[in-house]
Amino acid sequence: MKMRNTADSYGSVAKWLHWITALLFLGAYVSVYYRHWFTEAKTPENWSALQLHLSIGMTVAVVVFLRIFWRLTNPAPKLEPGTKLEHMAAHAGHYALYAVMIIMPVTGYIGTSVNTEFFFIFDIVKFESTQLYESLVTNGLGISFKEFEKPIDFIHKEIMGKWLVWILILGHAAAALYHHFVKKDNTLRKMTVGN
Repeated sequence: MKMRNTADSYGSVAKWLHWITALLFLGAYVSVYYRHWFTEAKTPENWSALQLHLSIGMTVAVVVFLRIFWRLTNPAPKLEPGTKLEHMAAHAGHYALYAVMIIMPVTGYIGTSVNTEFFFIFDIVKFESTQLYESLVTNGLGISFKEFEKPIDFIHKEIMGKWLVWILILGHAAAALYHHFVKKDNTLRKMTVGN
């Protein structure tokens, strides 16, 4: 398998980055739902689940940066034959997924009131403790962290986390399965080992 994309298929780097991102999003959801459903507030288990969620979120940010860099330096394969509407929907879906992959880690980081114990190895300081926060929020907007955190959390948890991410992921998976089983083209195989 080639590292770089070709006109007909994604290369191994793009495939690995794609599937690692998918697994990281799954891990982020499992850890946060585990925290809310199976732990009690202010317990070591609750804290560990939160820290795992934050660590995975930071990792998503790094992987997405690598994905964007790779995408800019290594164009995607050509789309399978289809209507103009199908191609527009494919592009819109991918742009929306990239937007979510950027917005989720950013809002997660800037809206968190604790440091991230990155996989319990080292600490990443919370946004509230940075000079950038002081410049933009305290001095720029003139508001407290509590006032700043409320709309950021609403975006991260209520709009994106509970609804939009799920809709986009399910739509992405449904489109791949539609191409594979209904259109019987190579769209899904381009991102798996089959092509």
